[in-house]
Amino acid sequence: MKTLVRSLFVASAFLPVSLHAQTADPSACWLRGATVEEAMARPSPLQAVAIPLGDATAQLCYSRPSARGRQVVGNLIPLGEPWRMGANEPTQLHLPEAAEVGGVSLEPGVYSMYVVAGADEWEIFLNSNYERWGIPVDGSVMATNVGSVTRPVEATDDFVETFTIRWDRHGDAMGHLVMEWENAHVELPIHAAGMSH
Repeated sequence: MKTLVRSLFVASAFLPVSLHAQTADPSACWLRGATVEEAMARPSPLQAVAIPLGDATAQLCYSRPSARGRQVVGNLIPLGEPWRMGANEPTQLHLPEAAEVGGVSLEPGVYSMYVVAGADEWEIFLNSNYERWGIPVDGSVMATNVGSVTRPVEATDDFVETFTIRWDRHGDAMGHLVMEWENAHVELPIHAAGMSH
């Protein structure tokens, strides 16, 4: 039974995104010189997160680094400096329709995301340049920012070994991206254009 459930879970990760399927599609992620299978086998593996927004399904693509005994906040997540919000390629937000991300209005398209972290808040940047490696986040990358939002950092109940982003649905076309690593917990609201959160 466990094998059947695991097989169904793995198979569902590769289903194409449709208006109503609301499943993640790793093959839609932009990868630099790697197949999906290779990206999933990296030390910081590729993960795709479905974001249901009414009749459309947006998607987040990111890579999941692990602490492995290292300090995370202030080290792997530097304070006051840009961090790619994952590993490998930049974290990518694929929007099939217009949406608001933390109050920033975005047209349909693909955006990269990065963070400038503080001890008590993260400034999350949305950027039109996503076909690149995740670092460096330098002046040429920052020149293509389309907006940013500042969100508070809360504490997790338990230690989170591997950087994790999940979707917490708050309605038919809205919810929060929940980001956790070590003991940091940050939520980013997203909703379809024309709605209030």
